[in-house]
Amino acid sequence: MHRVPLELPIPSLHAVNVYVIEDPEGLVVVDSGWAMPDSRAALEGALATLGHRLDDVAQFLVTHAHWDHYSQALALRESFGTRVRIGRGERPSIEAFDRRLGLHPRQVELLRRCGAHELADEIAGRPVDGSERDVPHTMPDSWLDDGQRLALTGRGLDVFATPGHTRGHIVLRDAGAGLLFAGDHILPHITPSIGLETEPEPKPLRSYLESLRLVRGMPDTLLLPAHGPVTPSVHTRVDQLLEHHAERLEIAAAQVRAGRGTAFEVAAAMPWTRRRRSLGDLDAFSRMLAVLEIDAHLDVLTDQGVLEAHEAGGVRSYAVRR
Repeated sequence: MHRVPLELPIPSLHAVNVYVIEDPEGLVVVDSGWAMPDSRAALEGALATLGHRLDDVAQFLVTHAHWDHYSQALALRESFGTRVRIGRGERPSIEAFDRRLGLHPRQVELLRRCGAHELADEIAGRPVDGSERDVPHTMPDSWLDDGQRLALTGRGLDVFATPGHTRGHIVLRDAGAGLLFAGDHILPHITPSIGLETEPEPKPLRSYLESLRLVRGMPDTLLLPAHGPVTPSVHTRVDQLLEHHAERLEIAAAQVRAGRGTAFEVAAAMPWTRRRRSLGDLDAFSRMLAVLEIDAHLDVLTDQGVLEAHEAGGVRSYAVRR
């Protein structure tokens, strides 16, 4: 099994890890990279060092439908007929995707509900650049289901649904070899975005935390993330992520107690990134992610009975539950 980092047109992520499993019945590749010429050439070159070609790939197993994981698999299917498989929970977002509506139509709606009207207008008005304009985003050949076991020659991969980052995100676990192909569910150095997709689920952070606990309940394995280095312990990183979100929940609740009512107001009062930057110092896309993440945290606090939510004029506000 081999890790192949492929460059991305996203400066903050740099590269996506594609994992190549050499199987006698054809190569099995977990995730695929972004459909662009440089990425295709890099994957082709990496396979050549192993004595293989692109048409030796029998199937792509994709953890979720974001373009840096899914789109190159679709492009290579057009060239070689390669089988593409992805989690069944991604179906609503794949079916609903319509480039004519913009890249983030649902997020624009949610930003307005968060009280971030100017930011919503900015996101709605963003032009679709060349790296995004013609990226394929069509249906897979088949769906992967929670609890399914994929029998390869000499190894088995168990499919686990881990919604949160997207509603249909999956991880693949090789119990025999002690490996977890984690996609973006568990990343070694950053916390993944929540619910960034065409049709996000209503409670993405609650699902994400439950998915983290699901994986934490399994025997520990090596972490094979989609971004960043291979890491010795899944459990260690899951514990860190759970602690991070517990801290963010506390900070968000404190901001509401201080009188900030909307997700936008709370996000604007909180520090962001390891450099503790203000919301206004971030680019528009990062500000969108930040506001929607805080909205998800406030939603969890409402479910926990810490806060109560009220909606007026299309804007949701929060207050401490009395």
